Amino acid sequence: MRDDDSLEQRLEGMLTVALEPISAEELADVAEADAAVVTEVLRGLRALYIEEKRGFQLAELASGWVMQSAPEVAQWVTRFANRDVSHRLSSAALETLAIIAYRQPISRTQITALRGVNVDGVVRLLEQRGYIEEVGRAPGPGQSILYGTTELFLDRLGLATLADLPPIEDFLVPLETAEALVAEMSGVGDLDEA
Repeated sequence: MRDDDSLEQRLEGMLTVALEPISAEELADVAEADAAVVTEVLRGLRALYIEEKRGFQLAELASGWVMQSAPEVAQWVTRFANRDVSHRLSSAALETLAIIAYRQPISRTQITALRGVNVDGVVRLLEQRGYIEEVGRAPGPGQSILYGTTELFLDRLGLATLADLPPIEDFLVPLETAEALVAEMSGVGDLDEA
């Protein structure tokens, strides 16, 4: 048996019932341990869970540590979670959230320009759900509110920082494909064949 088994048990117990991510400092305070030791034990547990191929894992997110399901069981967890889908976001809300995540800080006017539709209601919804927040004001006339994502947004996506977002290029159509589509739509291909 390891010397830190009781600390491991305390940390596992707390993380199992935690509704939100908890920082190593908070865990250390409650567990009556040193924060550096807690971090070391949590990292050891994370490696152990991965090695043992558990259905759960420990993740270090922007606001702290959280117990979550392992990626290997994602399809089963999604199936289970989707039994009640009333809390899901609409495609309009997801589009708006993606724009904010990749372009922040950004104003409602800028989001509207990118989406081509009024986003006031969607922005209010995202703010109410805690995924975005006011991060400042734009300089100049009107001083529009600028929005950015929150720690809750990062936590829900399982990210530690915005730098962990996949590159936007992964979602864009390759340039060659776009050029071919433009050529096809404009009839340029017909002229080349003539």
